[in-house]
Amino acid sequence: MPHIFVQSLALLTTVLTVAGMGYFVAALMAANRFLAQRRGPLAAFAPGVSVLKSLKGLDPGMIDAFCSHCRQRYNGEFELLFGVASLDDPAVQAVEQLKAEFPERAISLIVCPERLGTNGKVSTLAQMAAQARYDFLLINDSDITVGTRYLERVMACFAPSKERDGKALQEVGLVTALYRGRAHGTLASKFEALGIATDFQAGVLLSKWIEGGLHYGLGSTLAVRRDALDTIGGLEVLVDYLADDYEMGARVAQAGYRVALSAEVVETNIAAYGWRGFLEHQLRWERTVRDSRPWGYVGLIFTHGLGWALINVLASGASTLSLGLLGVSFLLRIALAVTVGAEVLGDSQVLPRLWLVPLRDVVAMGVWVAGFAGNTIVWRGERFRLKDGRLEKVGESTGQRVSKSAL
Repeated sequence: MPHIFVQSLALLTTVLTVAGMGYFVAALMAANRFLAQRRGPLAAFAPGVSVLKSLKGLDPGMIDAFCSHCRQRYNGEFELLFGVASLDDPAVQAVEQLKAEFPERAISLIVCPERLGTNGKVSTLAQMAAQARYDFLLINDSDITVGTRYLERVMACFAPSKERDGKALQEVGLVTALYRGRAHGTLASKFEALGIATDFQAGVLLSKWIEGGLHYGLGSTLAVRRDALDTIGGLEVLVDYLADDYEMGARVAQAGYRVALSAEVVETNIAAYGWRGFLEHQLRWERTVRDSRPWGYVGLIFTHGLGWALINVLASGASTLSLGLLGVSFLLRIALAVTVGAEVLGDSQVLPRLWLVPLRDVVAMGVWVAGFAGNTIVWRGERFRLKDGRLEKVGESTGQRVSKSAL
């Protein structure tokens, strides 16, 4: 029985290794396709836009991130709205500092005291949206740093669509953007940044290609037409969802609008995690994906090609075939990391850390497996249960669900 088990494992991992190689090749093709497409000219479209940021406390690099939004070279009008639950929040001082440094910009601080649901960020955004003056809203996280042409490149995607093959294209309802992570100090932080640059974003590009476009949003940038947002019921319908970015994009697409991917790449700061914080964060991502797209999560089995190749070497007793598959898989994995991480995202951290890719992939494979074992996540120090995309708060000591009125 043990011998039969080892033979079966060797055969299974051989198949999965080959499938993983196929995934690497497909992702490389998708990345090169995106590179070719983004070399095209930008449409001259610069409508008024309200940039909304929900704040809670101070994040690393937050002031620099705010300043980057004030340095935009944008031909249209724009305003920056910052929302806090209370004036006691430390982020208030950062906003006041920004106002003093950029008096020429339209910057407003809005107090949003109501808790509309379990997702405090979206609750704040919903209250801010009512005070935004423009018909285009752009939402991104507090630590997102952008280039000077960010608004120009994102908003150009909303330009009226031209016909393709004699058929009018769907109107763009939401625009999102790729992002890279800036690691800080710890190995766990470097692992997360490397995963974003060489794994996660590769999956985004591949899904865009094979599905004929995106059908979800990324929290790094959610630029949305107000009429499209109204069609899906506004931000209020998202206040109990953890993956509000995914949910918003999915609902906009289901409403008949197109979700576009901007040529712009933004940057987020990765906390200097210890291993516990890293694993909690990774499990939150994994279980959110599993809850939102169960079969898509199962399909991630094919993205762990290098991990399967390593297991195949062990199961096959380091046979010539298994070593050959490992070598090819390794080369394809590194090629994908360089193409997406260094070329598409412009992440200067990728090349010096390529040697960490195999170790990072093994850890990621373990976290993916752990993602199947439960539906609880830790978010901002609180424990929640995920169910159909919604958050249910769980008491730390009792393990019992806490009613929404108690939040």
